[in-house]
Amino acid sequence: MQKEINLYGLLKTKEIIAILDGDTKYGDYEFDDGTIITVAMPYLSGPVLCSISTLFGLPKSYTWGGANLSRWEYLDNLLELCIKQNRCSDLLSYLFSKKQFSKILSGHGADEIEKAYKHITETIIQKISGLLYFGGNELTVIGNQFVIRKIGSKAIVQAPKIKSIDREYIKSISDRAMQDVEHGNFDSAITKSRTLLEESFCYVIEKKNDMPSDNGDILKLYKQVRILYNMHTDPGADKRINTLLSGLNNIVSAIAEMRNKDSDAHGVGANRIAIDEHHARLLVNSAMTMADFILSVET
Repeated sequence: MQKEINLYGLLKTKEIIAILDGDTKYGDYEFDDGTIITVAMPYLSGPVLCSISTLFGLPKSYTWGGANLSRWEYLDNLLELCIKQNRCSDLLSYLFSKKQFSKILSGHGADEIEKAYKHITETIIQKISGLLYFGGNELTVIGNQFVIRKIGSKAIVQAPKIKSIDREYIKSISDRAMQDVEHGNFDSAITKSRTLLEESFCYVIEKKNDMPSDNGDILKLYKQVRILYNMHTDPGADKRINTLLSGLNNIVSAIAEMRNKDSDAHGVGANRIAIDEHHARLLVNSAMTMADFILSVET
């Protein structure tokens, strides 16, 4: 993991920061109706960068007419914090989320928006990879994470090894996910919900002195948990209890499927669907309930 954290430091160049803050442009994109937009990340003004920094735990305020940092410095400082806290993937997920492009893409049909969004984000990821290329690295999206890896290395994100999980930890992650929902960043909320389940499953598996799957597949991890803790439905048990256990299977399956189709991974094209705020809230609360139950089983 330390290697990955160090590789994120490669983003701290003026060329890449100029891409991420919307200064660098890569030509035009034309919609079917002839409307033309610029292929670039959304422009991040000083006040917007201060808001993002504060959201990620680096409180900043912008003073109109006063002394402020340059836009480059704001983003550079935020990247430095995220590198230290291993949250660079979260930051990139936020910056690349579809909601950030809403002003640029609004006014067109859903299919056209999907096509334009995919073109813009994939182009930018490729351009960043081009800057990393001669160092033997690339930026890619694997599962639910933005990863900088050595070119040609195996595309696997290790399942997190969790030292300790308690109800306070579950609540803190859920609160952060709900903050994402309240800010309209549903993609990030889904990512956090899925990660909470993955971490909870890994934790209880390790408590049994077993090795979690390292492929990030929460369905396989949950299957491990059910086997280790004998969580299968019991014909002799009350049918209402068995119904609840079956419902847990549905929660995990739904979150895994939602993660594949509607979170901040890219390149899923027409399979990607839109969700409303109440659906995002349901997903976050379901993940929290599931994680709390899994913790209860272990204790």
